[in-house]
Amino acid sequence: MNSTIRILGIDPGLRRTGWGVIDVTGNRLVFVACGTVTSDDKAELGPRLAQLHRGISDVLAAWSPDEAAVEQTFVNKDAGATLKLGQARGIAMVVPALAGIPVAEYEPNKVKKSVVGAGHAEKNQIHMMIGILLPKADPKTMDAADALAIAITHAHHRSAAGRR
Repeated sequence: MNSTIRILGIDPGLRRTGWGVIDVTGNRLVFVACGTVTSDDKAELGPRLAQLHRGISDVLAAWSPDEAAVEQTFVNKDAGATLKLGQARGIAMVVPALAGIPVAEYEPNKVKKSVVGAGHAEKNQIHMMIGILLPKADPKTMDAADALAIAITHAHHRSAAGRR
């Protein structure tokens, strides 16, 4: 008998952090919930990170995931933006870790390849595949759709992630 594992996928961002929760039983994926945590872009960095922390904490309290997965940060030409994204990503990783939930990390190309079949897929292709893989999913933002894609990636690779 396969047990059900609840996975939280997180697409970190300082303005918008997408989240998606799925249940996995064997190879079966079931949509549970998704959404976006936002921070006030007019506030200082500290309060914005605190807003993300509270929002992700609320998601954990509401949906009680067993495992979490976060997309790895890519480095872009704007070092300041990359640093801020890294800080938001740190919040996305530490909140589940503090709750005792294992956190896996996946590169963006691995997420795209796992969901779409191509490592350089477009965002609209990911959104379309979310609808096929999780028919009841209703992501209102691309960030939430990306978070569901991260959760799906973890569902496919979680045994390998656990061995690392």
